[in-house]
Order: sequence, then C-alpha cells, then structure tokens
Amino acid sequence: MKMKLRKPVLFLLLVTVFAPIVLYTDTLGTYFTSPSSSRTEFIEDLSTFTFGGDVRPLNVLPQESSTSLKEPRGDVYSEISSQTLSNASDTLGSEDARKTRQLTEAESLKHQTATGSSNDGVEVAMNGNHISQVTDNLHEPQQTDKTSPKLVSAGKDESIAMETNSKKKTSPTDPNQTLDSTKTETRHDQHTVQTSGKVVSGETARGKDEERNAQIVPPDARVRQLKDQLIRAKVYLSLSATRSNPHFIRELRLRIKESLRALGEATKDSDLSRSANEKLKAMEQTLAKGKQIQDDCATIVKKLRAMLHSAEEQLRVHKKQTLYLTHLTAKTLPKGLHCLPLRLSTEYFKLNSSQQHFPHQENLENPKLYHYALFSDNILAAAVVVNSTVSHAKDPSKHVFHIVTDRLNFAAMRMWFLANQPKYATVDVQCVEEFTWLNSSYSPVLKQLNSQSMIDYYFRSRADSDPNVKFRNPKYLSIMNHLRFYLPEIFPKLDKVLFLDDDIVVQKDLGGLWSLDLKGKVIGVVETCGESFHRFDRYLNFSNPLISENFDPRACGWAFGMNIIDLNEWRRQNITEVYHSWQNRNHERQLWKLGTLPPGLITFWKRTYALDRSWHVLGLGYNPNVSQKDIQRAAVIHYNGNLKPWLEISIPKFRDYWSKFVDYDQTFLRECNINKLGGS
Repeated sequence: MKMKLRKPVLFLLLVTVFAPIVLYTDTLGTYFTSPSSSRTEFIEDLSTFTFGGDVRPLNVLPQESSTSLKEPRGDVYSEISSQTLSNASDTLGSEDARKTRQLTEAESLKHQTATGSSNDGVEVAMNGNHISQVTDNLHEPQQTDKTSPKLVSAGKDESIAMETNSKKKTSPTDPNQTLDSTKTETRHDQHTVQTSGKVVSGETARGKDEERNAQIVPPDARVRQLKDQLIRAKVYLSLSATRSNPHFIRELRLRIKESLRALGEATKDSDLSRSANEKLKAMEQTLAKGKQIQDDCATIVKKLRAMLHSAEEQLRVHKKQTLYLTHLTAKTLPKGLHCLPLRLSTEYFKLNSSQQHFPHQENLENPKLYHYALFSDNILAAAVVVNSTVSHAKDPSKHVFHIVTDRLNFAAMRMWFLANQPKYATVDVQCVEEFTWLNSSYSPVLKQLNSQSMIDYYFRSRADSDPNVKFRNPKYLSIMNHLRFYLPEIFPKLDKVLFLDDDIVVQKDLGGLWSLDLKGKVIGVVETCGESFHRFDRYLNFSNPLISENFDPRACGWAFGMNIIDLNEWRRQNITEVYHSWQNRNHERQLWKLGTLPPGLITFWKRTYALDRSWHVLGLGYNPNVSQKDIQRAAVIHYNGNLKPWLEISIPKFRDYWSKFVDYDQTFLRECNINKLGGS
C-alpha cells in the first residue's frame, strides 16, 4: 500500500518541483538568446494591447486621459496624485520614483500624439516641450555634470541596475525587473525621438537660414561687383609691375571695355545684359593674373589711397559746381514763365482804358478789411498766393490784395488778374517805379544798389571767387526785395497789413491774424531757432563791435514770408529810420551780406511777437524732410530756398500743394505751354 502511494507522491513531487524550473528555464532562454529582436518584441507587446478595437498604452503606472492634459505652470510634474505612485513607491526610492513619473508622462504624451487620441494638440505640444527639456538633461551628462549632480548619480545607478537585472535570475512577475526594463526601454525611445527631433530641427533651421540669406541678397550685388572689379583693374593699370607686362595690359584693357559695356547705365542686377555674368567671370580671371604679377599689398593700398584722395577732391569740385548751377537755375526764368508776361502784356494793351481798371477800388483804403501786401514779379506765383488765400477765406469779400511789381511786368500782372479776378475779393496792382517818394536820397539801400561796386559784385565773371554763392543773387539788386521796410509809406491809411512772400501757399483762413493782440510789438513772426544755424550769429558778423555790443549771437532768428504788421506801432516807434540807420552803417557789407532777413533781425530787435508755429511752416524749397504732419496743420507753407515749386528742380512730393491752385487749362498758360510738373 505504501509502495503504491509512494510512486504517485514522487510523481507529483517531480511535477511540482521540476516543471516550474523547466518552464522558467525556457523563458530565460528565449529572453537571452535574441536580445536585439525578441526582447524588442517583448517590450512592444507590453507597451500596447488591443481592447475594444483601440490601441491603448500599457505602462506600469496608470495613464491620464487626454482631456486632463493642460499647460504646466512652471513644474509639469507637480500635480500627479499620490495614489498613482503607490505601487512604485514601495520598491523605488524618492529619486527613482520622480524619474519614473517623468518618463511615464513623457511616454504617455508621445503615444497620445502618435495615435491621435489628444483633442488639444496645442496643449500636448506645449507639455511635450517641457518634458523634452527634462529628458534632454537626463541624456546629456556633459551638461548635467555641472548643473545637476543628482541626475548624474541617478544615471549611474540606473546603468548599474540594468546590468544587474540582466544577470539576475528572478521571477518574471518581479515588479523591480518589469519596472526597470520598462523604464529603460522608455528612456531609449525618448532618446531616439529627441535625437531625430534635433536633427530635423537643425536641418529646418539651416534651411530657414539659407532661405533668409537668399532673400536678403541685395538687388544690385552683381552691379557692385562689376564696379569693384573696374576699380581693381584701374589699380593694376597704374602699377609699374603690371605695366611692364604688355600682354596683361592689353587683356586688362579689353576686359575693362567689356565690363563697361555690360554695366552700361544699370543700377540693379535686372538691368544687366545676359552676358554680364560671363564678363564678370572673365574679368575675375584677368584680375587673378594681375594678383600673381603684383602681390605687394602695401603698393596696392598706397595706390587705392591716392585714388580715394583724388575722388574726394573731384567730389568737392562737383559739389561746388552743382551748388552754383542750382542757384543759377533757381534764378533763371523758365521759358514758359518768360512767354507768359509777353503774351499778357500784348493783350493788356489791346484793352481800352475803361477795361484796364479793377472793381471794388473803394476797399483799398478801408482799415476794417483784411489787407495783404505782396511784392512780386512772378505772375504765376502771385496768382497761387491769391487763389489759395481766397479759396480758404471764410468771407472773401473782406480780403484785399495789394500787389506791387516792376515796370516790366506791370501790364502783364494787371492783365492776369483782370482776366482771372478772384471771386468777391479785391485786387490792386501797382508799379514800384510810380513811388516817387522812393529814391536814392531817401533810401540808403537804393543808393547802395545803384552803386558800381554792388553791380560788379553780382555780375563779375568769376563765379567761384566768392564762397558765399547764395548771397550773390541778382534779385537783391531790385528795390522790390526791400519794399517790406516801407510798408507805412506804401499804405499810409491802413492800420494793419499781412505781408506775404510770393513762394507761399495758404491752407487755412488767415482772418484770425488781424484780431491778434501783438502786445505793443511791431511785427508778428514765427521763430526758427529750433536749430543752431537759425540764430543771429548765422546771419550777422559778430566780429564787428557794432554787432557784438548790441545783439545776442544765440538769439532766435525768425522768418520773413508771412508776417502780421501793426503799422500804427511802426509809425510810433519810427522803424523806417531804424532801418535806414543800420543800412548806412553797413558800408561794404561789413555787418551782414546783402539780403532782407539780416537787416530785419536788426531792425525789429526786441520788437517781435512770437506766433504759434502752425501759422507758418518753412523749408519746402530746400528740405525734403519737412514733416507731413506739420504741413497738414500749417496755415501757410513756405517754399523758401532755391527749389521753387514752379521749377523742374523742385522737390517732387511738395509740388502738388502749389500746383493745385493753378488752372493749367487757362488760355494764356496753354499758349505758353506751361504744364503741370510731375508730382509725387
């Protein structure tokens, strides 16, 4: 009986003892025989499983749902619940638990992104950026050696643990082995993703840099290169070492001709001919030969310096010539403006005496109206001043224009305003030669203007003998330029008058100027001392004691061109005599050069009332940088300078402010072929 029981017991004992050993030995055999393939398959089998048709992640730790993923606030791992880590905390220390938590979340986010389970791609991407920063630190020991000793030691512990686990023979259900293997493979996958991401991002960055570099290539790169080659070629032509080689010199001259022909008048690469690239390459090869012949850098540098000095000297000469020609052009009457007064004068003398008078002559001496003083020999310019003023006037019937011109343009000026009378406003034209009281015995400036020395100063042949070319202006020989100092004599029955230059345009109603209280001052002006060159020392000779003892060199200058003048105060302070006294002292131009602003600064010293700058904006005749905002808010814009709006040399973007007040369809303008200049 006992023998019968012994055999089944031994059999069961063998089964229960050896069967697990055999089974476990087969499992270990399959695990160690093919580490590169079977182990990978094992990890892949563990990482995912199919349930209900969906591929879901399987990790040691529970997964968060895609809807719970939100952008981290500084630390992406601070809000994981303690229950999630309960199993891992039993077997791992705090450091291992923290890393496991980080890597598990990274694996979860990666898998959700791959399977499309996340509904908010922006939040996942933002979370992934923070996780990548952490995992980058784990996989870059050269950075963490200095910044995070804990991470380095943790990495060493992990590598030791991996080797130990690979050698130990433990149960397949051992949580330590499962967790370590999962963690190791997860880290490996993360490292692979990061490495490929860095490569892709690096390639993308390089591609963007190349595109950016391609976009910023200047449109005249080849033009500049051709010009540089020509400069280098001229250097080699002048060097003694290369001049002794006739074959090279012939070739170089041929290349220069070809390059000049290919360059032509091109200012950008698109203007170049198709053969420009070939010429450029051929020239470069020839220059390389020259470099072999003459490789002394010191000699080449010396020659380049000499060429630079010569170019600077030529530039100085050209600038001086340009300045003189600009002044000459500004004072030269265009053909159309020369034709216009001739045509108008012919028509004026065809009129009978009754047709040669202006209406509303009773308004000329009415002190209650708004009176303008305009002294000009330019018919078209005077027309713009009147038209622009009337078009912006609230009540044009109150505005009276007193125009004074010379005998040459008197008939033409009257004919123009007879044919183009401004609506409701009053116009009168006078001839300066009819002012019998204005003679050399009364006016010292008129005596000076008639002197032979003054005529020689303006009309001597050598234009470059005086550096102050702009002061050598023939208009200063005309008494009309100085009529502004005789306003009380011209308008004996008026109380106030607004003086206007003929190169201004009115943009707003000017009626408010007559109601201004000048507080006992004679003249209302807009000061121009915002910049240093608009102060008294710019216009007056402070080396002369008469000037230095009476005036402040840093005092603000101001602008003639739009000035409200109290004629009663003028008469009371006897301003005309003040002007005459200073003109008598300015013998041989010792105090100031000829002009009207310097004597105006002296005559009205401490007698000016400062107007708001918006009344008068200057600079449109020389400064292209006048603010558009200042122009729009200005009551009067002034084209002071040489670039007058009726000339072709005017500043294009400022032309329309002036030309819109000219009727180019007018018969006389069409007959003289006066057309609108191109605007901005």
